[in-house]
Amino acid sequence: MVLVTGGTGLVGSYLIKALLDAGTPVRALCRRPYEGFVLTPEACGRVEWIEGDVMDIVSLESAMEDIQQVYHCAAIVSFNPKQALGLFKVNTEGTANVVNAALEKGVKKMVYVSSVAALGRLKEDTLIDESSQWSEETNNSLYGKSKYYGEMEVWRGIAEGLEAVIVNPTIILGAGDWGKGSAALFKSAYDEFPWYTEGVSGFIDVRDVASAMIRLMDSPLHAERFLLNGDNWTYRQLFTSMAGAFGKRSPHKKVTPLVGEIVWRMEKVKGLFTGKDPLVTRETARTAQAVTRFDARKIEASLPGFRFTPLEDSIRYHAARLKEHYLP
Repeated sequence: MVLVTGGTGLVGSYLIKALLDAGTPVRALCRRPYEGFVLTPEACGRVEWIEGDVMDIVSLESAMEDIQQVYHCAAIVSFNPKQALGLFKVNTEGTANVVNAALEKGVKKMVYVSSVAALGRLKEDTLIDESSQWSEETNNSLYGKSKYYGEMEVWRGIAEGLEAVIVNPTIILGAGDWGKGSAALFKSAYDEFPWYTEGVSGFIDVRDVASAMIRLMDSPLHAERFLLNGDNWTYRQLFTSMAGAFGKRSPHKKVTPLVGEIVWRMEKVKGLFTGKDPLVTRETARTAQAVTRFDARKIEASLPGFRFTPLEDSIRYHAARLKEHYLP
């Protein structure tokens, strides 16, 4: 039996599905009952759910009883400065708790889901790979810092005898709750969000993230990190492809850097009155303008036969799943 933390999240739920499909018994740590549509009721019934979280050391140690492999997916993903405390609590301190419990319980191997944000402020027009080094001097996001410090806890665990592998996915695309996270990108396209930028980033199918994690767990590889990226696209390409999958109008208004600066400030003021997280923050507005490309050749070279799903295929698949779930 393996343990998955963050089992109700996007990556966690697709990972559990892939593990169950392979016949692997799964125990999952969760804060609340699963409410998504990735896992069927029958699949949920095959999972041993443990109520708790990575900040609850007692539930964490209980979840690791008789466990040999841990997939650590639990995290907060946010670029809202108001989430700073939660980011470092869960992403950094929580990861330290997972590492400590794994060492205490004699876990043989862990795969940790980090992020390319943990590579630090990424340079434009430079191909980013696993050799990229973090620098405190650059203007890093709070989310990126929390994941970087989380990685440092994993490397500490490795130094203390835990076998572990770190994966750094780019922006993960997958059908899930389209009111939040990366699934909200699909909702924006369905709602015919008119704006686009020519910024470039990396994107990857959530099923590829799950597949890579399982193959890395089952491999002899350890004490390494692997960047996961399906392809490098402009945001305009992404939203145009998503809109097409829904039969909707493509984005047609270009966001200039000046407009982006105005929008995130307006969203910040709006959030003060509504109490809701802003749809656009300073970090996301500036990231959407950046041209950043990623090189994932290491994972393909390390896992013979592993290939990423073409983004067009990914978008069509997940858009179809979302239409089945949300649309009449």
